This record gives sequence, C-alpha cells and structure tokens, in this order.
Amino acid sequence: MTLSRLSLRLRVFLFFAALAAGGLAALAIGGGVALRGLSDPAAAAAIIRGGAVAAAVLVALLVLVGALFDRHLARPIERLAGGIRARTDAEIVAGIDAGAGRYLGDLAPAAAAVTARLAETRSALAEAVQRETTRLAQEKDRLEALLSDVPVGVLLCTADHQLVFYNGQAVDLLGGAHAPGLDRRVFDYLDGAPLAHARERLLATEDPDAASDLLCATVADGRVLAARMRLLAESADHSRAGYVLTLRDVSADLAAHARREQLIDELFDRVRRPAAAVQSLIGLLAEEAGPTGAERDRVRLAALEAAGTLGRAIHALSARHEASRADWWPLALVRASDLGEAVRVRVAAAGGTLLPVAAPLLLRCEGFEMVALLADLAAHLSDRDALRLEITEEGAGALVALEWAGAPVSVSALEAWLEAPLHGVAEVTGRRVLATHASEIWPERLPDGRARLCLPLREARRALARPVPVPRKVVYDFDLLTRAREAEVAQTPLDALTCVVFDTETTGLLPAEGDEIVQIAAVRILNGRRVEGEVFDTLVNPGRPIPAASTAVHGITDAMVADAPPVAEVLRRFHRFAEGAVLVAHNAPFDMDFLRRKEFVAGRLFDHPVLDTVLLSAVVFGAHEPHSLDALTHRLGITIPEEARHTALGDTVATAEAFLKLLPALKARGLVTFGEVVAEVRKHGRLLRDLNG
Repeated sequence: MTLSRLSLRLRVFLFFAALAAGGLAALAIGGGVALRGLSDPAAAAAIIRGGAVAAAVLVALLVLVGALFDRHLARPIERLAGGIRARTDAEIVAGIDAGAGRYLGDLAPAAAAVTARLAETRSALAEAVQRETTRLAQEKDRLEALLSDVPVGVLLCTADHQLVFYNGQAVDLLGGAHAPGLDRRVFDYLDGAPLAHARERLLATEDPDAASDLLCATVADGRVLAARMRLLAESADHSRAGYVLTLRDVSADLAAHARREQLIDELFDRVRRPAAAVQSLIGLLAEEAGPTGAERDRVRLAALEAAGTLGRAIHALSARHEASRADWWPLALVRASDLGEAVRVRVAAAGGTLLPVAAPLLLRCEGFEMVALLADLAAHLSDRDALRLEITEEGAGALVALEWAGAPVSVSALEAWLEAPLHGVAEVTGRRVLATHASEIWPERLPDGRARLCLPLREARRALARPVPVPRKVVYDFDLLTRAREAEVAQTPLDALTCVVFDTETTGLLPAEGDEIVQIAAVRILNGRRVEGEVFDTLVNPGRPIPAASTAVHGITDAMVADAPPVAEVLRRFHRFAEGAVLVAHNAPFDMDFLRRKEFVAGRLFDHPVLDTVLLSAVVFGAHEPHSLDALTHRLGITIPEEARHTALGDTVATAEAFLKLLPALKARGLVTFGEVVAEVRKHGRLLRDLNG
C-alpha cells in the first residue's frame, strides 16, 4: 500500500508516531552510551530514571502536538477538501465555512474565494446557455405533449429488447400491476415470440422504411394488441438496430368480429331450412298434378307456417344485427353539455333558437353525426315554439329528447325526415345515424300540451366534477440505446448503474422483536438521472397496531393502513420494481433487515447489490462529519419540505438527490466503478455499527 492512498489524518498520526519512535530510540542510544562509561550503579540508575521521565515527557508532548495537528490542521484540511470537491463536482452553491480552517492561514479564505469564483463562473456560463436550453426544453415539452396524446401506445426498444421509451397509453395497454419500466425487457410485458419473429423479418429486408404488422398478447391479462414494428435506422450495425412498436387494443374488435361471424353462421342455419321448406311446398302447390282438396289445404298451411318461421328468424336476426352495428363503429365519449351546446349553435346559425338542458353525463356516440341529426330535426320543427333539447340519464344509457310547444309530429313525417340526407353530410341519412347507434326515435305527447321526439342512447355514465387525469407522461432514456452492458456489476461505471433508491417507515426500530413495515417508497435512477415517471409508493398493513410514538414520527395511523395490502404482496411488487437494480438507501442495513426478514413470506430474495449513502458521505466528507440524512442534505444544499420529512417517499427523493450529487464527487476521487466504491466504503463500516448500535 502506498503512502498516498492513506488518509491525511492517518498520515499525520504515522508522522508523529515515527517522531516518537525516533525520539525514544535517540534517548535509548544516548542512555546506552552514557551507561557504558559509568561504574557507579547509583549514577546508572539515576540516568535510567531520567531517561524514562524524558521518554514519557517526549511521548506526551508528541501526543499533545499530534492531537493539535489532527484537530486544527488535518481535520480542517479534510473538511475543506470535501467541501471543495462537493462544490466542484456536485455543483453546490453555498459557500465554504472558512472558520473551520482558521489555523490554516490563508488556505481557508483562498479555498472560499476559489469556490466562490467557481460559483460565479458557473452562473455566468448558465446564463450564457440559458436561452438555448430554454428553447430546447420548450421543443422537448412540445414533443412530449404530442407523443403523450398519440392515441396508441408507443414503445422504443433496443436490439436486446430493453425498453428505452414508453408513453402513457402504453402503460394502460400493458397493464397497471405490470406497468413498464425503463431498461426492462419488453418480453416481461408482451409475448416475445411474435416480436422476435417480426424483428427477424425486418432484418431480412433491405428496405429501411419497411414495417411489420403483428398481433401479440399482454403477459399480465392476455389482452390482444395489434402492433406495428419499424426498425431504427440510427445504428451502423443493421443487426443491432433497435425498433419502435405502436400498439392498439383490438380485443374488443376481435370479440365483435366473433359475434358478427356467429350471427352470420346462425343466419344461414336458421334461414336455410325454412327457406328450403317454403320452396318445396310452393313448388308442390304449383304443380298441375299437385295435391287437391284437404291435402292441398294442409300443404298451404305448412307453407304458411314455414314462411312465418322464416320471417320471424329474419326479423330476430335483423334486430340483433342492428344492435351489434354500434360495436363496429368508433363511438367516443362526448360530454352531454357539449353535445347540447353544439346543437344550439347549429340551430342559431340557421336562424332558430333552442334551449339545451343536459345532465352531467358522458354519452357514447358519434358526436358529429348526432349533432347533424338533432340540428336537422330542429330545422324541421322551426315553426314550433320553445324548442328545447333535454338530455337525461335513463338506466345504463341516456334519453335525448327534442321538445316543443304544440302537437306531435306524425310518424310518416318523421320517417320522411329520417330518410333524407343530413345537412352538411349528404351521404348520411338520419336512419343511418340511428343504425350506427343501434337506436330508434319516436314521437310522444306530453301531459302539459308539449310534444317531443325521443332518442335513447345505449351507453352513458356520470361525468365527474373534476376531469379524470389522462396519463400524459412519456418516460424515456435514449442513452440506453448506446450503453454497453457490463458482464459484472463490479465493473459497471457509477453513472451507468440502474439503481432503485428506497426507504421504509416502520412500527418501530426492532425488526427482531416484531416491528413491521408500514410504508415503502422507491424511485429509479438510470444513467445518472432520476426517472420522474417511475415511482413506487404504498402503505403496508403491518398486521399489528402502530405505536403512538411511531405515528408521531411518520404520521401513519392504524386507520390509514387498515385497507392497505399485506407485506408479502407489497414486497413482491417492490421486488419486481427493483429487479436487476442496485438498491440504495440511507443507513441501508436497517431497511434491508426488514426486507430480508420477510423474504420467506414474500417468496422473493432481496440479494441485490446495495449502496449506503451514509458510507458514501463518509468517503466524500470524511468519517468525522455527521452523516444523518438531514446533515447530508444540508451539506449538499438539498431542501426537504417539512411535510415530506419522515415520509417514505419524501426521504427517498431526498436520498436519491443526495446520491446523485455524491456520484460526481466520488468519480473525482478516482472511484469510477461500483466495485471501487464498494472497496472504499468498507473502510467506514464502523460508522454503520455505531449508528445501529
């Protein structure tokens, strides 16, 4: 081991130890020379006693001076070095405390001046690039907004089938409990065989614009998705090209297609026999030598019965066909108030007046055609008074009623209106719109002298007071397309690690005595940045009361966890979230103890590599500094909101931010890979033993 690899404090200690050893050796040699020339035993004893006293005084003096050097020189120098590295590599804005190095002459003020000038330079540089950064950020936000609202799921995968990008629609399609995560294999969410075959077909083509359509099923619930795959043309090695998948749920289409095929099969089955019977009986009656008298009457009755059976079958099957037409037409959810307002505007544009009254409903309908139909009906009723469009809830659907003061319209007039093309949609009639919605319309007379036309819609639901949040987040890390995978985690660079930073809240501090987890939260870090869209946060039912003292710390009560999932289910979900990652925690042995004691009930092993931010802090700032989460975040300039402190997610986010700020400081010390960091932190294991008793 070279001397340069030792800490400054250890080198100072060794220096004074060497001085002490040298002084004692000098006294011993001098005393030995003096004793050789003496023959008087009393004088020799006096010299020995004097030498012992001198040795003791020398050692005491060197211990005192060494302690002063350690306290006023070595420790402040290490503190200044840690502060300079943190401000150089972690970009901390706060200045260095120059008072800590008051015995170092001009070193501390010079260090403070250097870091202050560095902060000013960074500020000037940040201002210089701010305009361009803002422009790029705006373009990025626009692109994310566009991609998040694309009505299909979009996945971007590497040649190794690892996820690099996904949007909110993809999360919905792949299943909530099995929601995707960056750097995971897409085969964890979609059946792999169709994807692999489609990629092989594309690799075999020479056309860079080729696309392959395929059907695949989700692993979570077996939902059938229609997909289109296209290779990325960015890779120089065609065989290592990634690919883009667009996904659309066709399970409903396939079910509707199956029902339609079943209806057609039943149509032929139910019509074939009575039609053949009618044909045979009519042919028999038409023959000149056919039956006569009573026999002819029986044949006629049989023909009438077969014709009736045929007619009833055709009528029933026609009704079922009309009812299923809506399954084949893309009907969207339309707010009832929006539909009424659109009809009012169309009527007003034609010179009429109409009052829309709508319940807070979402209607399943083709909005444009429905507005055109209702506006045309209102135009036919323009000579009536007090036109009113009322939309009310009726069973599982809704009733759209166009009312007026006066007599009802005749059925024949209504039929004529429905057969005419709609204004502005010449190729569509009112009857076609009704067929699309599997509905009918009829006139009614109301008791108060008013009349109305009634049009029911099969599907509607109550609209919420607040809009339902639509997943808009797109999650991506395009660096995954080019990142080389290391065979061993120990050789992986720190900024290439996939990490899951987590924290737990518990009923107490003693898992060996029955304390349990009540909350667990985690975030993912990829390529040196936190993935905002991938968060794990859940309460846990501990199966035992939460002590009041623990509730006072984290604020979690028995009522809050009463309906929470048990620890076995939560840990299985957390294990999936953290699969293939390095676990990071502040005082990791405490949290890992809770996880590993539940491995049996969860059926999962938490054998992940682990990093502890307590030890990382000791490596960067020295073991003598305080390393609590509050002290570390304060030292790194990280603010934890008071309401988030001592919550699992709040402490997790703070730990993740601290971890990201420590990474460049570790790299600046020459600790580049995971293995190098682990070897260094082992020197500070005593900190955790002291912290955990």
